[in-house]
Amino acid sequence: MITTALHHLHEAISTCRKCPDAGYFAQSSDVVIGMPVTLPRMMLVGQAPAASLRSKGLPFSGQAGRVLFRWLAQAGFSEDDFRANCYFTAITKCYPGPARNGPGSGDRAPSTAERRMCRPFLERELELVQPRLVLAVGRIAIEYFLGPLDLATAVGSTFNQPGRTIVPLPHPSGVSRWTNAPDNRARLDRALRALADLRL
Repeated sequence: MITTALHHLHEAISTCRKCPDAGYFAQSSDVVIGMPVTLPRMMLVGQAPAASLRSKGLPFSGQAGRVLFRWLAQAGFSEDDFRANCYFTAITKCYPGPARNGPGSGDRAPSTAERRMCRPFLERELELVQPRLVLAVGRIAIEYFLGPLDLATAVGSTFNQPGRTIVPLPHPSGVSRWTNAPDNRARLDRALRALADLRL
């Protein structure tokens, strides 16, 4: 069964040692994946999980989550409704550590090598869940699905791929100022209107 295969995959993710064995900081997280009770057809793909102390047992449960769910409310989703109908995951599965710029500068972006090592996990998740709608949150997730598009090109548009539609969103990180620009805020509003039309 698909749920059994996902359970085995989640176990493999939780015991993976590829990144630390390669010399990268990688703190295991048991909350990178949010799996609804019933198999969903909507998937949110972020960059990487937050530190365990910030996660509170759920993906996107800290400051970035509060911003994300304010956005999703514009598309007609309550947080409970969205979590009940969406599979949460990320490009990489371990907390990558803080950014090198020090406190207040956010988390470190996973390197290309880390993303490559984690890629088979996400490919398997996509194969098993087969989401019809994917929310690609942040530059790294957008690049995975769409290639090296800049945010201004990606956000506000939807992209049809075989079997699924991609809706790019900016990352809701507290250190990001991208949505402060009026043109970018308008792009985000267009993305949320499109998401409302695509609700599953």
